[in-house]
Amino acid sequence: MADNFGARHIIVSGRVQGVGFRPFVSRLAQTQGLSGWVLNRAGQVELRVQGPLSLLTAFESDLIDRAPPLAMPSLTESRAVAYEDTLSGFEILASIEGDARQAHIPPDFFMCDDCLTEMRDAAQRRYRYPFINCTQCGPRYTLIERLPYDRPNTCMAGFVLCAECLDDYQNSHDRRFHAQPLACPKCGPGLTYRQPDCADIKDNEAALAACINTLREGLIVCVKGIGGYHLLCDARSERAVSRLRQRKQRPDKPLALLLPWQGADGLNAVRLYAEPVAAELDLLGAPLRPIVLVKKRSNSGLAEAIAPGMAEIGLMLPYSPLHHLLLDAFSGPLVATSANIGGEPVLTEVIEVEVRLGLVADAFLHHNRPILRPADDAVFRRIDGDMRPLRLGRGCAPLELTLPAPLEQPLLAVGAQTKNTVALAFDRRVVISPHIGDLGSHLSQQVFEQVIADLSRLYGVDIEQIVCDAHPDYRSSRWAKQSIWPLRQVLHHHAHASALAGEYALKQPMLVFTWDGTGYGEQGALWGGESLLGSPGNWRRVASFRPFRLPGGDLAGREPWRCALALLWELDRSWEACPMDSTLLRQAWLARLNTPLSRSVGRLFDAAATLLGLVNKASYEGQAAMELEAVSEDFSGEPVKLPLLRQTDGLWQSDWAPLLTMLCEQSVPVPIRGGCFHASLAQNLLEQARVIRQEWGIDDIGLTGGVFQNRLLTEAAMRLLRADNFTVYLPERLPANDAAISFGQIIETLAVSRLHSEV
Repeated sequence: MADNFGARHIIVSGRVQGVGFRPFVSRLAQTQGLSGWVLNRAGQVELRVQGPLSLLTAFESDLIDRAPPLAMPSLTESRAVAYEDTLSGFEILASIEGDARQAHIPPDFFMCDDCLTEMRDAAQRRYRYPFINCTQCGPRYTLIERLPYDRPNTCMAGFVLCAECLDDYQNSHDRRFHAQPLACPKCGPGLTYRQPDCADIKDNEAALAACINTLREGLIVCVKGIGGYHLLCDARSERAVSRLRQRKQRPDKPLALLLPWQGADGLNAVRLYAEPVAAELDLLGAPLRPIVLVKKRSNSGLAEAIAPGMAEIGLMLPYSPLHHLLLDAFSGPLVATSANIGGEPVLTEVIEVEVRLGLVADAFLHHNRPILRPADDAVFRRIDGDMRPLRLGRGCAPLELTLPAPLEQPLLAVGAQTKNTVALAFDRRVVISPHIGDLGSHLSQQVFEQVIADLSRLYGVDIEQIVCDAHPDYRSSRWAKQSIWPLRQVLHHHAHASALAGEYALKQPMLVFTWDGTGYGEQGALWGGESLLGSPGNWRRVASFRPFRLPGGDLAGREPWRCALALLWELDRSWEACPMDSTLLRQAWLARLNTPLSRSVGRLFDAAATLLGLVNKASYEGQAAMELEAVSEDFSGEPVKLPLLRQTDGLWQSDWAPLLTMLCEQSVPVPIRGGCFHASLAQNLLEQARVIRQEWGIDDIGLTGGVFQNRLLTEAAMRLLRADNFTVYLPERLPANDAAISFGQIIETLAVSRLHSEV
């Protein structure tokens, strides 16, 4: 062979399975007249290509630069090999086993424009088919049983391709070339509509029609989607929404809306029911298709019961073919809330959902494509101009981040009690699971254990050590202590701070404000208003808030009136407007019975909401703080100055006491008092940052913990800090809440291990 011909053996890693990468490689080679082969090897793509040297150079660049939109490839190896005269054409070879630790499991994808156009074309054989997909769209995380990514290794293994689908699968010019979830009405999954005392409807069109009629009648339908079931009802019907709330025992927590895809950009319905800004519109229409919190439009025709007491509503657009078919026919907004009970994971199984939600839903729309593991919808909110996650879920999880150094042993982090996620770390990789939820139920515990087993198996990682929160009563911590692996514990707020530092790969010391509801601190103290100085593995608490005793302990988190009493009693003040008889509680408080000391800023928000007459008892986590933010206005006056004093142990302590006089001033409108409360905390945060900078020379500030999901507080604090020449870091890829704890546990453990090895 002439010198200007050659051959190369190439290995590509990253997200290259489940994204149409092998078909892309095949088409690219054929277009350029190159010969060879490509195959899946566990989590990598391996290929051999040969032809003119000038074309090989361009081909190698195009592998990365022109990769499919959903792919995230990286060139792991490229070496010259001997040219083979007998090799002609280019083919996709059968997958082979390999090192699963190279796997990159893709999340579930939205429905692409090509499939949407085809589904709406009456001339196509997949016209109105609820499970149409291709290499660039459809479920992945919830249907992959194991790698390599081939149909027999997915939940589609039981659906044998018909002759026509097989032709599509084998046609290198078809966008379904080697699309593993490929299906059609003849050979793929189908719908079943089920309503009590009626015969099941198994025809797709008839099932869809029955579902739409039931929704139009103002009833509730439980619909199986990609990662679990949703409870749907007419979002314009006050009666339907109220019935859903009553049956689900969810009196106040906001409900998400699913809107039809309308207009040239698909966003007309969003503009009709809300007042979005550009960043919110961009994310709503992006492939991720999460729930996005957007300002409500007044007089929109939506039921008031959708988000009582809130200024925003959670909106999402259709991301599956079934969603599009339902919304196109219904021609209006639907409530689409997770089909679960009280913070449990979203339900996925037919029998389980009918048993557990039989008294909630009037009917069910099932399908027979199995969901191997649940994936709830992701939730985002705009803070400081950027869209930031409040919940990791479908489309953005599993989320993979890079560690600052390799781990010596694979490590599992089991996260917190609420908003739980788990994280699996190995080499320099860490994989963070989708949202699991509150671990207080048996079902949540089952899903928690299933996700751990699935991640270990999918990535081919044998867990060798485990890290948990230091709180002894967290279900995740109890599970970790009963496991067979060596155990480490990390303080809750150290994990918060390390998650932020790890996300930004920061090495320099910084001051991190970790404000939330509660967390286990040193000597078992209840923290929640801590300022931590240092870096992962070396955090030092330098500032906090005046402690107060919570009457009833954990009950205070669900009954904010107890937080208000705690602050007033600390100042020896009474509260005539207390909604409950507190005589016995006062005696217990004086005797220090079940009255733990807290420094929580989250509990300060609870107390403020109660004193402003907003929430006495919370029906969901964070309700008091959310309603307080919603009612508060931007405050332009003079904030309340909180004394900041140095304690004998060196800790700077802010005193919340002056806030109570302002909060109890009935002559001042509630929105102004609420705004002043936010502004005062932001100003005090700046004062803490200033005294720490004066002593330690620190200019880098981090804000994390559930309190910093509050846009009014966070943006006010960031404006003040930046005006004073601080550099501010706020979580971007991870939620500020406890969903980031598992990642922070990994970062903190790695840092501590490295510090010990250097001693």
